[in-house]
Amino acid sequence: MIERSLFSEHHEQFRDTVRRFLEKEVAPHHARWEDEGYVDREVWTKAGEAGLLCTSMPEAYGGADADKLYSVVLFEEIARQGYTGLGFGLHNEIVAPYILSYGTDAQKAKYLPAMARGEVVGAIAMSEPAAGSDLQGIRSTATDAGDHFLLNGSKTFITNGWHADLVIVVAKTDPSAGAKGTSLLLVERGMPGFEKGQRLKKVGMKAQDTSELFFDNVAVPKANLLGDVNRGFVYLMQELPWERLQIAISGIQAAQSAIDWTLEYTKERKAFGTTVAAFQTTRFKLAELQTEVQVARVFVDRCIELLMQKKLDTATASMAKYWCSDLQCKVIDECVQLHGGYGYMWEYPVARAWADARVQRIYGGTNEIMKEVIARSMGLGGR
Repeated sequence: MIERSLFSEHHEQFRDTVRRFLEKEVAPHHARWEDEGYVDREVWTKAGEAGLLCTSMPEAYGGADADKLYSVVLFEEIARQGYTGLGFGLHNEIVAPYILSYGTDAQKAKYLPAMARGEVVGAIAMSEPAAGSDLQGIRSTATDAGDHFLLNGSKTFITNGWHADLVIVVAKTDPSAGAKGTSLLLVERGMPGFEKGQRLKKVGMKAQDTSELFFDNVAVPKANLLGDVNRGFVYLMQELPWERLQIAISGIQAAQSAIDWTLEYTKERKAFGTTVAAFQTTRFKLAELQTEVQVARVFVDRCIELLMQKKLDTATASMAKYWCSDLQCKVIDECVQLHGGYGYMWEYPVARAWADARVQRIYGGTNEIMKEVIARSMGLGGR
């Protein structure tokens, strides 16, 4: 196995902190959370107390001013154990960075410290019943009403939506301008007309609260406009490389964990008088899977290096997202097969990982969209 060179001693110390937190505060409860469809609210404040939230935010806003590698460590450790109920990644490295990058001083001072403490849970509302990967097709509108916007519309598949205290809502402020008429609004829990719908029952990621959101003439103050009016689509595109790389990072770690579980299982499971691992077909299959994951890991680590150098482009991040999420699904499916009937039992982590993996090819932009982005970077235009 190729030794990774990304992380310093400090990063590995943080990894130990994350593992201890997961063992103490998550492991005893995650099965119950899967049944209930959401995590306990207090795990957010405990994560804040442990220093796991918004680590890359400046110290002035409650963060640790840490580099993105600390967030990579958090993604990997959550994926290693399959604790997909935790929406920390989206909160830490999607919602908070939008506020840091495009928010006013007042917005940053108001929201970021509370997010770092886990007192405010963040979400971002893009997808709609009729608009998923095609963000240009969103129908939610924010009409200028003087000192505020009147927000109307609905969103679905919103991660952290049930617990969310603050939601970045993507809406059309100029419906006639297409993508150029999109803005981002900061909508707070309790604003009149803002309602949360049912928690959605998913095939996998059952402990992660995912819900519908509804906006009926919500008066959003102009002070809650994030960035400039009609610049929302540009902001979304600028943040996409990091968002898509996060999916690749988690995906490749989940695939590695599935191999590790399967290796242990096949060494112990007996069939026809010997262990399952003793059969050549098992050994060759695991060798194939490990090779593919190792190759993908090297590419993802290189993408992380480019991110740290501020050189990661959208097309390369799209390659990582598409390739690693496809590979994740393939690897875990093969590992389920090697577990036999037990691989289909929910009590086995490989079964839960199999169910959790499928959405990786869909969210963050479907893999078909990833291929379109890559093709266009090659000078291959579509219609």
